Amino acid sequence: MVKKIKNVFHSKFIKSVIVMAFGAVGAQAITLLLSPLITRLYGPEAFGMMGTFNSIINIIGPVSALTFPIAIVLPKGEREVKSIIKLSFNITILFTVISLIIILLFNGLITEILNLQRIANYMYLIPLIVITSGLMQILEQYLIRNNQFSVNAIANFGQSGLINGAKAAIGFIYPHASVLVLLTSLNNGVRALLMLFSSKNFKKLLTIFIKKNNNQKKVAKKYQDFPLYRMPETFLNSLSQALPVLMLTSLFSPAAAGFYTIGRTTLELPTRLIGKAVGYVFYPRITESINNQENPNKLIKKATYSLLFIGVIPFGVVVLFGPQLFSFVFGSEWNVAGEYARWISLWSYARFANRASVRSLPSLNALKLNLIYTIVMVVIGFISLIVGFLVFSDDEIAVAIFGITGSILHFGIIVITLNLSKKFIKSDC
Repeated sequence: MVKKIKNVFHSKFIKSVIVMAFGAVGAQAITLLLSPLITRLYGPEAFGMMGTFNSIINIIGPVSALTFPIAIVLPKGEREVKSIIKLSFNITILFTVISLIIILLFNGLITEILNLQRIANYMYLIPLIVITSGLMQILEQYLIRNNQFSVNAIANFGQSGLINGAKAAIGFIYPHASVLVLLTSLNNGVRALLMLFSSKNFKKLLTIFIKKNNNQKKVAKKYQDFPLYRMPETFLNSLSQALPVLMLTSLFSPAAAGFYTIGRTTLELPTRLIGKAVGYVFYPRITESINNQENPNKLIKKATYSLLFIGVIPFGVVVLFGPQLFSFVFGSEWNVAGEYARWISLWSYARFANRASVRSLPSLNALKLNLIYTIVMVVIGFISLIVGFLVFSDDEIAVAIFGITGSILHFGIIVITLNLSKKFIKSDC
């Protein structure tokens, strides 16, 4: 038994997960320590405005390079990697310029249609978010490819310390929603800079960004499944996660969005601590496994069972004691957030458990399936919130319906992926 335990901790995969997890642990420890202070300084309405703006960031940011950076992990040769990096960088610059033109010309119209007039002035930050998000994704995937997990961990920790520290410090002087929004918009930029300057390949990366590359069309064609299937899936997945905040703001109030934001942020901690670390390390590992004609089903199943076991305690505690916990930690005015959290925890637990399955889909050539699944998620999520508003006129019931239906769909993708992986090696041979 002792020998087996030692073998587990000597595993390169486990070591990589631990490194990533420690960075996330440090980052989230800072968030946990400062959140009770920050929530008391700013209040639900300010958090609602930040959450609404953050939802827009989370929709636009992940697709700023058309998801081409995710392909950086896949090639065997470095020449192809350089071409993907250059292609991703050029697309990011193009989308930054396009977003700037759109915001300058149509900002008023967009915010009026979406009933988001309260954050209209903050929309001018979107071009900054597009370029920093693209750079962050490129650097993140490049570091993963080169097994520089410690750099990712350090950047994660440093970004959390700087941003959350600034929220708390400025909150004593000027506790306004604009502070939360501005600092939130700097998240990806701070992390990208920390990754760039901490990387062992700092000069090499700068050369790739600047140097002309004539192989971009070739790699764009080879990895066209990413913009065709992965990009729409990523966009819709981000939309499904942002939908509750945007709809709670429009249909109910900014305070309702604030309660959801703090509930969701808190419940994302296990995913960020462990689920995301597993996802980062698992992606290149499952790709390597399939390239070596190994059975991916066993690897996916093992990771999924581990996540299911780990997640029971944190999410179960929230289901049982959500309102009491949130009132104690964040202040009595956040009791409603605890009620929300009970339902969000069902959704979050299922999403935490399916990290291995979702990260396996590109390697299983199932990007189209992932897109269809995400479309269903968005449609069901939208219907759930509309039913809560039109039928019950109750924000808590709307969140409850959203949480239950979302958890069923998230568990469903695990079952589908496991069945797909059973047949993959046979059909691929």
